[in-house]
Amino acid sequence: MDTRKILSGLCYFSIFFAPFLFPIVVYFVVDDFITKEHAKKALLSHLIPFVAIPFAMLGAIAGAGSDAGFGIAILGMGIYGILSIGVIIWNVVKGIKTIQEL
Repeated sequence: MDTRKILSGLCYFSIFFAPFLFPIVVYFVVDDFITKEHAKKALLSHLIPFVAIPFAMLGAIAGAGSDAGFGIAILGMGIYGILSIGVIIWNVVKGIKTIQEL
């Protein structure tokens, strides 16, 4: 296999072992433009669940004071969970496609 394929795919698969560190290291160490683009896309996709954390926490805080608020808290946590699982699935699919296509 080509090194470009392996590094590009591992950037996406790194959501399981080093979500931020591996794509950043690959981005700054590798000279290949295509691999850098994949590292950047993988890093941005790894950041999506962390951007959604304040919204889930806001829903939990808003839901703490009332009876109807419990539903808001569950809704916020549910949306966060679905988003996180979606990002993981997207990274696995993108990693497989990257290894097969490049």
